[in-house]
Amino acid sequence: MELINEIPNLDLSASFNLKDRDNMTSFSNYKKQVPKKFYIFRIVLVASVGGFLFGYDGSVITGALPFLTEYFHLSATGQGVAVSSAALGAIVGPLGSLKFAERIGRRKTMIVAVICFSVSAIGNALSITIWDFAFWRFVTGIGVGLAMISSPIYIAELSPPKIRGQMVNMNQLSNVLGILLAVIASYFFSFSGWGWRWMFGSEVIPSVLLAVGLIFIPESPIWLSVHGRFKEALYILTKINGVSQAQNELHAIKTEIVKERDTSAELLQPGFKRALIVAIILMIFSQINGVNMMLTYAPTILADAGIKMGTNAILSSIPIFLFIFVCTIIAFYLIKHFSRRGLLITSVLFMAVGHVIMAINLQEHWPPLYTLIPMSIGAGAFTLGLAPLSWVIVSEIFPNSARGKGLAIVCFFLYLSSFITSLAFPILTHWFNSRFNNTSGVYWIFFCICIGCLIFSYKMIPETKGFTLDQIGEFWRAHSSGIRKNREGIPLVKRF
Repeated sequence: MELINEIPNLDLSASFNLKDRDNMTSFSNYKKQVPKKFYIFRIVLVASVGGFLFGYDGSVITGALPFLTEYFHLSATGQGVAVSSAALGAIVGPLGSLKFAERIGRRKTMIVAVICFSVSAIGNALSITIWDFAFWRFVTGIGVGLAMISSPIYIAELSPPKIRGQMVNMNQLSNVLGILLAVIASYFFSFSGWGWRWMFGSEVIPSVLLAVGLIFIPESPIWLSVHGRFKEALYILTKINGVSQAQNELHAIKTEIVKERDTSAELLQPGFKRALIVAIILMIFSQINGVNMMLTYAPTILADAGIKMGTNAILSSIPIFLFIFVCTIIAFYLIKHFSRRGLLITSVLFMAVGHVIMAINLQEHWPPLYTLIPMSIGAGAFTLGLAPLSWVIVSEIFPNSARGKGLAIVCFFLYLSSFITSLAFPILTHWFNSRFNNTSGVYWIFFCICIGCLIFSYKMIPETKGFTLDQIGEFWRAHSSGIRKNREGIPLVKRF
């Protein structure tokens, strides 16, 4: 247990048995290294593979759904199966990542995820029946589930505290880039009845490019430290933070590892159990709030509002996704200058407003293009707040050695709720439409859910901005003893 004293002073002149020696030509050059923001940005951009895969896959099914419905003669339940089968696979992904992310590392787990994604893309493109299609969508979900756990963990563990929120938001930016590329691909492939096959087949191209990029990025320094590979961890930390800060960071990591030897028991202690429950509920709200469903079923919703099915519906959804992209860029500034809690609460409030306007729009039968207004309000608010911050907060909230297990448990519930919502949404809209001749009731339900999320965020979400991962872990440890301050004596929960 005397882990801190195992290597009290690392000999920097010793040889580094590293696979990622990039740009380290001599020890003298190594010692002169200073923090490099571009180096971090480049790594994080590649590592946000999980967000890209999630966005691309979600938008491909969005564009393909009208054609799948026609080709496979799908009912409302069949549409739910086609969409939700990926979410069902994503439930399995986190369970697999309990072994993968901790045993083989964050980077290799992301590579496995990309392989799953590539193989399933080909399977989806060649599907003969809806059940073939659902099976390969399930495999896609496994890959997405693996990536969406390993990517945020990796980014959070690699990023300095001052820019960690912005770097984790890169995952959301990659998500939006994936959405945009998929929408554009869907539009160009939508002029043929067989175009849906090319929509899914096109997923192979970005997958291969991402797999190549993942080969050249380093492993997480925290994962390396947990596995006793301190010299490699120090090298990576030095490239990120500079020599002196790297030594301090490594000492803090080693101290935290000593306190967190039994990771399963750690998560069940009062303070960390509370963190686990908070993280689970927050991520469930991020899936059942309704905005994801508006985006997933965008062409279908626009078609129901009076915009022609197929190509025109896909084209009409492009402004929404472009707006989301702009909001994602703005989110970098907001995350840097405002508190996590303040942004989260404001975001959920405007999402609730968007659902109210959508419900009234459908009740009053406003002109079809007016549907874009509440969709834009909800999607914009979601993208500026809840979408990135749910991942930022959850990736920060767990102790270092238990982060992989904690996030795997959280993502299990996340994708379970996503599966249920994706399956239920077309069934609910069909029921409301047949019973009341409009689907406004669905959005009143989503409004109530957003109000619940608003109250939860205000009461339960701690402020984590500006603190190291070790300080956040110390806060939850202190919280189990009834102390609401971190080791520096700074209260976290109510800080704005």
